[in-house]
Amino acid sequence: MALIELRDVSKIYKTSDEEIYALDNICINIEKGELVAIIGQSGSGKSTLMNILGCLDVPTNGTYILNGENISTVKEAKLSMIRNKEIGFIFQSFNLVPSLTALENVELPLTYRKISRKERKALATEALDRVGLLSRINHRPWELSGGQQQRVAIARAIAASPPIILADEPTGNLDSQSGDEIVDILFELNQQGKTIILITHDNDLADLAQRRILISDGRVCI
Repeated sequence: MALIELRDVSKIYKTSDEEIYALDNICINIEKGELVAIIGQSGSGKSTLMNILGCLDVPTNGTYILNGENISTVKEAKLSMIRNKEIGFIFQSFNLVPSLTALENVELPLTYRKISRKERKALATEALDRVGLLSRINHRPWELSGGQQQRVAIARAIAASPPIILADEPTGNLDSQSGDEIVDILFELNQQGKTIILITHDNDLADLAQRRILISDGRVCI
């Protein structure tokens, strides 16, 4: 069984006089340990697909199996628990809390898993060390470069050791050198067994993945 299975998944938004298919009968399998790029132009449906894969939304129709569990119709409270356990998120805009240090930003999601303060600090410190930011743990986001902020975001994503890393345009706001460093970290995580899903419109980044999935007009094209 694949780690991720989408079976005839649709996401439909209703207006007063029509139904708009953001996703239309999507079928996708992603195996454990894969590095997959989901590509498509703006408005193609890839952001909607990302939200469903990341358990930030549920399909209107169809079935989503994640790690053997059907989560297509689960309630928000359980969906939040699954999301927190199974998926680490990396966003283009970093999504760091400005008033918190790098260490505190990485610790934040761990509080929702009822991990003790001592263990949270240890896990967050280890994650920051893995991305080369041990010397910056007490710096706040505004004291860090864009590349360093994205490293904090990666540390936050991996601190709880989720099996899946969902990266939405992870190099989109970075210069080429910082972007290359982030790509190297993601590839290293993949080699360590993490399943990496890249959401991108950057063909050069997508070409580095083991497999590409093209979304156009809410449908899988390849």
